Amino acid sequence: MKAIEITSYGAPEVLQLCERPDPVAGEGELLVRVRASGVNRPDVLQRTGNYPVPPAASDLPGLEIAGVIESGDVDAMRAAGLQVGDRVCALVAGGGYAEVCVVPVGQCLPTPAGLSDEEAASLPETLFTVWSNVFDRGRLQAGETFLVQGGTSGIGVTAIQLAKAMGARVIATAGSDEKCAACLALGADHAINYKTADFAEEARKLTGDKGVDVILDMVAGAYVAREISCLAEDGRLVIIAVQGGTKAEINAGLVLRRRLTVTGSTLRPRPVAFKAAIAQSLRRFVWPLIEAGGVKPVIHSRFPAAQAAEAHTLMESNQHIGKIVLTW
Repeated sequence: MKAIEITSYGAPEVLQLCERPDPVAGEGELLVRVRASGVNRPDVLQRTGNYPVPPAASDLPGLEIAGVIESGDVDAMRAAGLQVGDRVCALVAGGGYAEVCVVPVGQCLPTPAGLSDEEAASLPETLFTVWSNVFDRGRLQAGETFLVQGGTSGIGVTAIQLAKAMGARVIATAGSDEKCAACLALGADHAINYKTADFAEEARKLTGDKGVDVILDMVAGAYVAREISCLAEDGRLVIIAVQGGTKAEINAGLVLRRRLTVTGSTLRPRPVAFKAAIAQSLRRFVWPLIEAGGVKPVIHSRFPAAQAAEAHTLMESNQHIGKIVLTW
């Protein structure tokens, strides 16, 4: 098979087209002929040597794919309501930048009706991440106020749409007026340009000084203290990345007085059973929303897989709104 490998840690140019032996599906796994692969921030971190590959995972980058089932564990497929020839999308722990990919059956979902392979490939990483962190860990409920940092990122566009679909009031931050307008177009009730305004102060104003109930943060660092300052009583801050640094100084008194929860998670190293449970929730609650058009894939750019370096350059420029996808 053709694949994109990381020849050494470094700039996007270290991503090179190569040939590898086709992988073999084992017990509880499927072999998928990949038609499109999603590009995500963790792929960039892996390429630069800042995101270790979990044990037993492929060294090839790529955490989400869409394609067609070629073969696999027949009993596991049957139990999941899948069969050879089905169009599917899936979350993987690595190996997504390839023409063929092995996928645990539990992390595989049928491609939503009406979606292209490119659109389907843009879904798994962000949907699994948002559902697990915003709804399972953050316990966001209808009627609550939700703030997402980086509203035009892949995670951001998914979080805005899902939170709104679930009945929350949504505030998004973004780094330009154009991106703020995109957040509003996606359904956010309010968008804050973090380069021209203090998001914490604006969030307090927008909530009548009550504060927001749940924050999804991909920045960490100095943002944590500011986020704590604008959380409502019993508010929850969920950290899923540390682009702004790993260290933060906070007002612990606010945590105590407002009964706040500060938590976080990473998804890639979690066991298959954990991810399979998320997949079941997505199929039950989110797939109907997608097929009804209430939640839509947002793709900024598509690149032939051989141009993976160009895709990573765009990712690192932070100029995109939505997802970047490789096609095979």
